[in-house]
Amino acid sequence: MTSRWFKLTPATAAFAALHLACLGALRTPFNWKLGLLGLWLYASRMLLVTAGYHRYFSHRTYRTSRAGQCVLAFLAQTTGQKGVLWWAAVHRSHHRNADTERDVHSPKVQGFWWSHMGWILCDAYDGYNPGNVKDLERFPELRLLDRHHWVCPGLLGATTLLFGAWTGLGAWPALLYGFIFSTVLLWHATFTINSLAHLWGTRRFATPDGSRNNPVLALLTFGEGWHNNHHHCQAACRQGIRWWELDLTYLCLKLLSWTGLVWDLKPYREDVAAGEAP
Repeated sequence: MTSRWFKLTPATAAFAALHLACLGALRTPFNWKLGLLGLWLYASRMLLVTAGYHRYFSHRTYRTSRAGQCVLAFLAQTTGQKGVLWWAAVHRSHHRNADTERDVHSPKVQGFWWSHMGWILCDAYDGYNPGNVKDLERFPELRLLDRHHWVCPGLLGATTLLFGAWTGLGAWPALLYGFIFSTVLLWHATFTINSLAHLWGTRRFATPDGSRNNPVLALLTFGEGWHNNHHHCQAACRQGIRWWELDLTYLCLKLLSWTGLVWDLKPYREDVAAGEAP
């Protein structure tokens, strides 16, 4: 297992700074307009994580145009979860090695806190294996966006600050409740799929890993909590496969498919071999 020594890098400094900035709420008045702004930036960007980073770039479970792919990459990176190439490469490696010694974030092997956020703070995982994303590496615009991924959340933060000043909400309150809080909540909701979704829930399929279905996590992450379903059929665009398994990401992609912006949404197959490659 990789050594758990952490180094102060720009990424870890930003991670810590945004968490500390949340303490600003102790001295910053709150109102419902700020709450709606934060809720919007959480919900819209959660969809960008699930439909963008995960179901498109990591698993290619649907198709879009090259322009649509570029816009999706830029918007997904406003979540502050590094570049799309890095995200997809690490995630594909996770599926190949889920809950083994070679899995970078297995709660079964390395413990809850390491799988939840420790590995992200470890500089050993700042890079990625380009061989894991050969299909994406061929696009120069994706390589450029991935290399400068920090620009995307930076622009969103600046936009939120200016929006607050322009609307009268206040520059700092809008930045705090709209951008900072929603970003931190988004991070930890995403991280629960690496950690809690391998510890807490039920197992419909006997996959070789510890993946579990959890309705609470599915609600927080717009369908990603049906994690055992996903590990059983990784190539499927849909993860909530029963009528009562709410999968907001799939529903949104289905609606978008009617507009022609996305297409070829891959169906769920219960007869596939567990642990198949993405």
